[in-house]
Amino acid sequence: MVSRLFGRRSWPEASRIAEILRQETLGGVLLLVAAAAAIIAANVGDSYANLRDTAFGPESLHLHLTVGGWASDGLLAIFFFVAGLELKREFVAGDLRDPQRAALPVVAALGGMAVPAVVFVLFNLGESLRGWAIPTATDIAFALAVLAVISSHLPSGLRTFLLTLAVVDDLIAIIIIAVFYTSSLHLGYLLLALLPLAAFTVLVQRRVRSWWILLPLAGVTWALVHASGVHATVAGVLLAFAVPVLRSDGGDGVGLAEHFEHQFRPLSAAVAVPVFAFFAAGVHVEGWQGFTDAMTEPITLGIIAGLFIGKTVGIFLATWLMSTFTGAQLDEDLGWPDVFGVAMLGGVGFTVSLLIGELAYGVGNVADEHVKIGVLVGSVISALAAAIVLTARNRRYRDIDAREHIDADGDGVPDLFQ
Repeated sequence: MVSRLFGRRSWPEASRIAEILRQETLGGVLLLVAAAAAIIAANVGDSYANLRDTAFGPESLHLHLTVGGWASDGLLAIFFFVAGLELKREFVAGDLRDPQRAALPVVAALGGMAVPAVVFVLFNLGESLRGWAIPTATDIAFALAVLAVISSHLPSGLRTFLLTLAVVDDLIAIIIIAVFYTSSLHLGYLLLALLPLAAFTVLVQRRVRSWWILLPLAGVTWALVHASGVHATVAGVLLAFAVPVLRSDGGDGVGLAEHFEHQFRPLSAAVAVPVFAFFAAGVHVEGWQGFTDAMTEPITLGIIAGLFIGKTVGIFLATWLMSTFTGAQLDEDLGWPDVFGVAMLGGVGFTVSLLIGELAYGVGNVADEHVKIGVLVGSVISALAAAIVLTARNRRYRDIDAREHIDADGDGVPDLFQ
């Protein structure tokens, strides 16, 4: 009876749901809904804070974490695993494989991380500078979701530029987390983590796909990296980098990295990122006065200015300088207004910015509240400004496509009159 009711119908239905969840637009919507729900829940009582701060897990394994900690250390590792798979594919078989083509977005990513950090420091001179890296990160899921909503006619090169920029941005953010936000390092646990990581690497290099072997090895690697003091999301990237991109037979089919990315992206988009966002974005504001007070704090202003102004200036200026003074060329289908819009979109720094904020200032204190308000406001402003610019550009490209469709043979005379 159960098989007749669910067997043949549930699998296709589950497959359709998974396919929908692989779309960047829905992932961004779920993230936004989770953030909005967190803000509402955090301001209607103590239940949200009590749930977020409830701890569970074995203390002996250094895994007695709060619910919020499990979300940021555990579930977010899935997001970084998927991002790492995409990053490796870009390095091996994608746009980062060609140094000349990758040069502009790579340099843009560097500029888009350096300038926001400087902006934050300028706003916080004489104050705590521990959060300097908060406005340096671009949220891949959110930024691509915004672009997907409005990019019906924008050149495909624009998405490639943003994707490459955001992927490099994430790689640098991971390095920043590992180097600057690791409070204490236990080298023994880190060395032990190399054992299950090596076993995982050997198996995936031999194209083993058995989840009952790979998942336990990945889990042990994650637990040991967490116990070492290095942020556990780094384990997700290390595991992703171990997965081969190309097929063993040299064919053109789907490699193991793309296969894993296809399998895990729905879990990342539907569970890992939204749940993290729900427990990370819950800022308690003491009414309008509390919000306005937070908007005068150096941490809040530094993050907002870093995300909106710093990212826009850093990405656009670095791209222009690289294009002007080197042989690197912008995609022939793109214009500088397109780059300006993408530079603004780079200021959507939700997921990783919130994570760095937690690592910099902790959870549940005044500075943490200011960080969350700054990230939310800065990301929303950046997304809205980018949407205005890119919507105008989308309209322009739509008109160009319409004219080309009318005069398909290119003789200057509308086909309607021939």
